[in-house]
Amino acid sequence: MDVTMDGTKHQRRGNTRQRIQDVALELFAEQGYEKTSLREIAERLEVTKAALYYHFKTKEEIIVSIFTDLTKPIEELIEWGSGQPHTLETKHEMLRRYSEALAGAAPLFRFMQENQATVRELRIGDSFKDRMTGLRDIFIDPDAPLIDQVRCVSAMFTLHAGMHFLGDVDGDPEDKRAAVLEVAVDLVTQAHQGA
Repeated sequence: MDVTMDGTKHQRRGNTRQRIQDVALELFAEQGYEKTSLREIAERLEVTKAALYYHFKTKEEIIVSIFTDLTKPIEELIEWGSGQPHTLETKHEMLRRYSEALAGAAPLFRFMQENQATVRELRIGDSFKDRMTGLRDIFIDPDAPLIDQVRCVSAMFTLHAGMHFLGDVDGDPEDKRAAVLEVAVDLVTQAHQGA
């Protein structure tokens, strides 16, 4: 399920595997990862536990698959950005694409925020940290003054903060996302001009 900045839900279309992921993530958000059983996931899906086992043997397999699927656009972005010239236009496009990727992965980020111990235990956090480092290395000019490097990193995390902290603020979700993106672009532009 995707959750927009205003908290509304819409199901990802697709196959049984995606439905299992969506329902599992929904239950993990409702009652926590540790308190959710495979039996409860199967019941919510209205399938047998055996049918669920056909796709996933454990809750860990489910959450790792969700992480892999929902962060794939971020991996693709890093791959794309690594092959681009280190220009302001590239950085702006990176921010735009990253904003879209974050919107698509909002339920996963909420899970990671609310289940930090589980994230550490499953080592999802390490993989995510690697992705963030990959993005950072594209945004930052290594020869730029430290203040401009901080602006670039801040631009990335402005997108994260906007996703997490504007959800309950009144307004159209796309308008909020556009405003957050504009602030991030301003930071990168300021850093680039100072470099």
